[in-house]
Amino acid sequence: MAIGRKDHLTSGSGTVVRPGDRNAKPRSVCDDRHMVARLRSLTNRWTFLVPVLAVILLIFTWGRDLPGPVVAVVTAVLAGAVLAAVHHAEVVAHRVGEPFGSLVLAVAVTIIEVALIVTLMADGGDKSSTLARDTVFAAVMITCNGVVGLSLLVGSLRHGTAVFNPEGTGAALATVATLATLSLVLPTFTTSKPGPEFSGVQLTFAALSSLVLYGLFVTTQTVRHRDYFLPITRQGEVISQDDHADVPSTRTAWISVALLGLALVGVVGLAKGVSPTIESGVAAAGLPHAVVGVVIALLVLLPETIAALRSARRDRVQTSLNLALGSAMASIGLTIPAVALASVWLSGPLVLGLGATHMVLLALTVVVASLTVVPGRATPLQGGVHLVLFAAYLELAVNP
Repeated sequence: MAIGRKDHLTSGSGTVVRPGDRNAKPRSVCDDRHMVARLRSLTNRWTFLVPVLAVILLIFTWGRDLPGPVVAVVTAVLAGAVLAAVHHAEVVAHRVGEPFGSLVLAVAVTIIEVALIVTLMADGGDKSSTLARDTVFAAVMITCNGVVGLSLLVGSLRHGTAVFNPEGTGAALATVATLATLSLVLPTFTTSKPGPEFSGVQLTFAALSSLVLYGLFVTTQTVRHRDYFLPITRQGEVISQDDHADVPSTRTAWISVALLGLALVGVVGLAKGVSPTIESGVAAAGLPHAVVGVVIALLVLLPETIAALRSARRDRVQTSLNLALGSAMASIGLTIPAVALASVWLSGPLVLGLGATHMVLLALTVVVASLTVVPGRATPLQGGVHLVLFAAYLELAVNP
């Protein structure tokens, strides 16, 4: 049979035959499907095993001084538990759909953050008085500049422009700005208590305000105006379903919920185990103690960052922004009340007020983010601006 200019022929059985490959074994299209299935099976296996391994390792290392080799093993398992948490949170998110999926991951990550902050504050005494402030502010800078910047950059480079719904994103940004100002800026200027601290009444008001605002936003996002937070096409049409994969079964989703819980317990406990190593490393490097808060925030926000970048690659930038701003909001709206409650039995002061440099960075972030959100679409320039702000924050954290 004359082949002419065709590069290959496909037989009726689905095999691909290339010219000149007479002695080669024909490759079936089904082989690719089997390979994908094997890779998916391998992924499922390690994401099932790592959370269990993390909890077992936590049981054997809890409350003990860890030597260097054990710290290395714990760190590796910790990283695996973070990635497993991402996987299972995405399974749950895919089952419940947007914007509930972003909310699940944001709350899960915030639970990690709150547990770490309270644990380290209980162990650290007076030297940890600024840990809550440093970690929460780091979370705001990481999400609103780092995660948002990377998501916009990846989405716009891969798809031309990054598109999102300005109504929902603007509402989220306004809530983040209000929470940050009430909880992190006002303590610097109040006079009821010396230093950048709230009095008992003021701290109670800030905690209740944070809970109310966060609750109102969640209601708006999930009930009243859910369509504002769904991904949109370039023509502005809402994408209500994800066409990239089949929806997981209810049984699979519940299994992922259980494994997500195990992974989060493992992450919190193992991170506490390596936290003395983090603190001693920061001190040995001659860095400010505030860097500890940055490291904690970077660690607990790694699942959010990975999930946001995956969504941006799939042209679901709205989901990425839901994750980023939702995490910033949950970090303030849930951490401040939890720390306020914990301060009842924790010894030492609770410093929440930001310094002048950080207030300038926060104000600039809010202004730039507002200008980014208004058009409803972004180019690599907007992503680059946010990333430069994030780099400035990191540089000033190391060299204040």
